[in-house]
Amino acid sequence: MTEKSASFSIKNWSQDDQPREKLRDKGKAVISDAELLAILIGSGNRDESVVAFCKRILASVDNNLSELGKLSIKQLSAFKGIGEAKAISIIAALELGRRRRGVDALERKKVTSSKSVFELMQPIIGDLPHEEFWIVYLNNSYKVIQNNQLSKGGITGTLVDVRLALKTALEVGATCIILAHNHPSGTLKPSKADKDLTAKLKIGALSLDINVLDHLIITENAYFSFADEALL
Repeated sequence: MTEKSASFSIKNWSQDDQPREKLRDKGKAVISDAELLAILIGSGNRDESVVAFCKRILASVDNNLSELGKLSIKQLSAFKGIGEAKAISIIAALELGRRRRGVDALERKKVTSSKSVFELMQPIIGDLPHEEFWIVYLNNSYKVIQNNQLSKGGITGTLVDVRLALKTALEVGATCIILAHNHPSGTLKPSKADKDLTAKLKIGALSLDINVLDHLIITENAYFSFADEALL
């Protein structure tokens, strides 16, 4: 190892600057995103320390962890020093964080507004590269019983089985449902197909004394509510 590359080794740093030890001794709240990423991948390359390396990786996505989570194994491996194993570790860690957000929201959620539905569903479908259609099933106190993926499609659409959606509502004892799907394009304008499907589900649900409370179109940072726009 050359003198230059040895100087970039974490072992040569002050203990206060070593990410693992810093987390252990000072707690997770004081650890930066770059330092957390450094703990995951363990080492940098011959030209820079692991934390500097991780700062550069984060800078490539404007320090946006959501955007980092969208990178593929191939894209991550394009960084010198990131092989397939490290790329998979990064993807797995960010996916765990995304799933945790969804579970936490589900456990504490009572639906009180369209915003509360957005907060529940955005971590699940908000940044997907393809379209998914989900149903949120509620009891008569508007508390979430469960939320289910009804279909998964491509970039521009997905097919929905109305009968399956209502069958599940009966099985879980839901008295209300909320529809939600994402638009990978980022547009919040509902299509004719979106409106037709909403009407179809509403008619079918009413025949079973189940109320369709809302239909949300969700993107990464915003949403459109059929109920808020008086389209239900």
